[in-house]
Amino acid sequence: MDQTLQAQIETYLAHLDGLMRRGLQLRDGLATDASNQSNIASARAWQEDCGVTINQLSGGSKAHWLARSFSNAFLMRSADGRAVEGAAPAEIVKRLLDVLEQAVASLSRTDDGAVISASSAAPPPHRFDFVHNPELRPVVEQAYLDSRRALEDGDYDSALQTSCGILEAIVTDALENKGLAALVAAGAPAGKIADWPFETRIAVAERSGLIRSGCARLPAVAWTYRDPSNDNGVKAAVSERDARRTGQVLHVIMRDLDPGR
Repeated sequence: MDQTLQAQIETYLAHLDGLMRRGLQLRDGLATDASNQSNIASARAWQEDCGVTINQLSGGSKAHWLARSFSNAFLMRSADGRAVEGAAPAEIVKRLLDVLEQAVASLSRTDDGAVISASSAAPPPHRFDFVHNPELRPVVEQAYLDSRRALEDGDYDSALQTSCGILEAIVTDALENKGLAALVAAGAPAGKIADWPFETRIAVAERSGLIRSGCARLPAVAWTYRDPSNDNGVKAAVSERDARRTGQVLHVIMRDLDPGR
């Protein structure tokens, strides 16, 4: 097998392993308390990450067998085989784990012909096409991947810091595209947008209608991500919940800035 292809497959396998470990934790958590809102929110974020990976492995084709398996995981069938309302969160997690196992099995085959067709050439998802500065797009795309990887590895501080950096970058891009003159009516302060504090950029973006109020859900540690130390010089601890909630807020703001998502 071509070494480049092998390296790509190994990367996917490592990523799938991380997704499966997260899925198993979610399955156990939902089995203990199926109504826990934190577990349900984490499951939704995990499902989105699974969807991104499946889309890459399927080459963006909804007709691909793996993409169909992913879609079917969300359906509940009636006795006559018709699709009815969606399955429960715990059941969806279980089904998606099966889909991930199918992906691992296909990638683990040694003959090139059996490898998932798009695994060696799947285009990266274009999450940040809405960013106006073309030089910024690849930077935030890579940062997004880094934040998801840090979250999977349990490095919650890095995950939160990176998500906040992306959030600030895309909001700043939107403000700069709108123009300082147009932002004055929304209470924009004097000076360069790049010099405004993080919270000021968010507030002006909300008042000018660029984004909605999703940032209200940001944990306290996210607002001070540039200088996370308290008055005693001690760095604030970042929990898994803080990191995941910050990532969820980032997704909301991405949708605000790109309504077509």
